[in-house]
Amino acid sequence: MPFLDHLEELRWRIIKILAGMIIASVACYFFSDFLFIWLRYPLEKAVPDGSVDLNFLKVAEGFTVRLKLSFLAGIFVSIPITIYQVWAFIMPGLYEHEIKAIIPLVFISSILFLVGAAICFIWVLPFTINFLLNIAPEDVKPVLTINEYLTFVMWTTIAYGLVFQTPIVALFLGKLGIVNARILGKGRRYAIVAVAAISSIVTPPDIFSMAMMGLPLYLLYEASIIILKIIGKRGKEPELAG
Repeated sequence: MPFLDHLEELRWRIIKILAGMIIASVACYFFSDFLFIWLRYPLEKAVPDGSVDLNFLKVAEGFTVRLKLSFLAGIFVSIPITIYQVWAFIMPGLYEHEIKAIIPLVFISSILFLVGAAICFIWVLPFTINFLLNIAPEDVKPVLTINEYLTFVMWTTIAYGLVFQTPIVALFLGKLGIVNARILGKGRRYAIVAVAAISSIVTPPDIFSMAMMGLPLYLLYEASIIILKIIGKRGKEPELAG
């Protein structure tokens, strides 16, 4: 395809992704009361005695948060559509055998994103919030605004979902022959630096939060190496048999 045709294809894929998110967000808006209950879960787990509550400081902030919460839920609901559109843009440039190998990755990628987000929401966020609230001086009482709390929960959860895509990206690049287990193994020192940088960007500036993000990310990097080793061994089996 000519370069301009690729740009046109990309534009339509982005439009479809945004349309899917908007439709899902509008549908989620009607369940926003339930989503508010869901949103409070990490805070209630972090502070079970209810001594810290959510507040809003502006007249329209309650409505704004309702919209943001609906949009966040819409992102998660439309994840299969987003991932499909991304792969659909990439697949025309691949060979048939590569397409057959990648199609299952669309489903697996969606599952991994939701698993990463769920792990973050159920376990990581309560621990992180508890740590951040208790690290303050003893006489200082926290006042959490619902907008700031939602932003923190939203970006942390999305970041974990994206982090759990690491094995899929490695598997995809391995299928294309761009990387292999040996290359990733030699790149561990650079991976550690990249993990530290990513963790410092997407988490609050404290060691605990960075560790809660960095450790799973590095473990997923090591898991990617193991996956590529298994693929490499399977790829050599026909040659050994011959």
